[in-house]
Amino acid sequence: SNNQQAPAAAASTLAEGAALPIAYVNTDSLLTNYDMAKDLNEELIKKTEDARANLNSQAASLEKEMNEFNRKLQTNAFLSEERAQSEANRLQNKQNQLEQLNYKLQNDLAQEQAQMNARLSDTIQAVLKEYNEVKKFELILSNTMHDNILLDNEKYDITGELLEILNTRYSKSK
Repeated sequence: SNNQQAPAAAASTLAEGAALPIAYVNTDSLLTNYDMAKDLNEELIKKTEDARANLNSQAASLEKEMNEFNRKLQTNAFLSEERAQSEANRLQNKQNQLEQLNYKLQNDLAQEQAQMNARLSDTIQAVLKEYNEVKKFELILSNTMHDNILLDNEKYDITGELLEILNTRYSKSK
């Protein structure tokens, strides 16, 4: 039938050695070498390390207080059972607050990571659209660790060109 002959006919009209109107971008390579992605990633790593240091410091402080509480408990250093219970409640509240802070920090960092990814994606998409107005590809594929393209011809790889445009624009915007 006609529908099955159309792709074969279209393929046979391509001259020998002519390039198909497609391209691909090695996404992992792009993100590893895109200066904006590097900077945003370093920012996120620093925030993560700062959050972890803050949390570890508070956890160490709590642990000291709990050890002191246990020592006092064992040596009957509390004036009354109510006083001991009050201190136990205070420490439990402090531990709960620390767990809530941990959850909040993890959530904040995950949101920040999502915003960073969206910003990178938007920037790359915008440059890609502009780039394609000139290059006129019918299809541009994303390839990550050979997940989408199992075998390729390097002439269809536009990662280097795209990276050059992205880094040039990013360095001008700094």
